[in-house]
Amino acid sequence: MTLARLCFAACLLASSLAFAADTSPPTPRDTELEKAKTAIARKDWAAAQAVLEPYTATNPRSADGFNLLGYSLRNLKKYDESLVAYKQALTLDPKHKGAHEYIGIAYVQMGQLDKAKEHLASLDKICPLSCEEYRDLKKAIAQAQ
Repeated sequence: MTLARLCFAACLLASSLAFAADTSPPTPRDTELEKAKTAIARKDWAAAQAVLEPYTATNPRSADGFNLLGYSLRNLKKYDESLVAYKQALTLDPKHKGAHEYIGIAYVQMGQLDKAKEHLASLDKICPLSCEEYRDLKKAIAQAQ
């Protein structure tokens, strides 16, 4: 077999494996998170909460699930409950950029700028070249001052 044919066969095999990976059915976990994200996109915070509370109960190691739950609760003005969810997300993943941003925004909304600035400092360490989460929280703090 020539080198060109060998390369062609390797590429063909790799592309078929990639296609197989892309066509796998979503897991129930993915489906629930997608339902929550759809509700969030519609700004239906109560529907998102209704999906995310049982989701996080059955997936207690999902930092993303707790972060989205906190986001939904914060938008329902349930600040104390949102802080609990965000803190759980950060316990599971201390470098979760979204959770740092969102808990910081919750603190801004609650008038606790010092705590918001702590999460801004965490984001500065996590993404030293800046990131969207850092810029968004920095802007929210600046607007509140």
